Amino acid sequence: MLFFIFTYYLCIGLGTILSADNNIRHMAKYIKQELPDLRKTGEKKAYYRLKTERKIDFHHFIDRISSHNSGISKGEAFRVLMHATDILSELLAEGYSVTIDEMGTFKATIGLVENRKLDSFEDGTPKRNARTLRIDGVSFQADKKLIANVDKRCKLKRAGVSRLCRSPFTKEERLQKALEYLQSHGAMKVKHYMELTGLSHTVAAKELCEFGDDVASGIASIGRFAGKVYVKRVQEE
Repeated sequence: MLFFIFTYYLCIGLGTILSADNNIRHMAKYIKQELPDLRKTGEKKAYYRLKTERKIDFHHFIDRISSHNSGISKGEAFRVLMHATDILSELLAEGYSVTIDEMGTFKATIGLVENRKLDSFEDGTPKRNARTLRIDGVSFQADKKLIANVDKRCKLKRAGVSRLCRSPFTKEERLQKALEYLQSHGAMKVKHYMELTGLSHTVAAKELCEFGDDVASGIASIGRFAGKVYVKRVQEE
């Protein structure tokens, strides 16, 4: 029942933010983004992405829920959403994934406590316990109905072109920076490599994947998808 009310309030808020009424559509801007030449073909390609105008905070969200003759007061919306957030946190902490109809699915992800190194599967190595692990994120997969609703309300307007971020370091220098980071931190994600090198997410992920496949690089990968991390490769004797 709580999540039914939560979904109802949240959908009202999303609807009023995306469109004040059915006759007025807010213009969402899109950017033509340069793609990296991963296959070294010399051909420049592009994809399109939405430009984020600004971040809507919780209080603005509450204002939108209670506006446009919704019949819901700010106090009611605040109490329900805050309580629903607590319950969502509780369920995720218990290991559940939580699906809210017409919105999407939430799931917690796990990682190492900072400055801890990953274990290998080899016998005789230290085994991790709960004190060395923590919840390091919450993933969200949008429901198809939410995506369709956003698409229905959206009217696009071109906002310009964005070029790739290019690293000031050579590939060899980037590898050295990655190894130095792993020496002091134990594990690394794509976002950390982006910060170290100045590469875009796509190029950083591709390059780390190449390092992970190359035994001589000294880097190995563990995990899959959002949980994938990179560690120093254990040298075989």
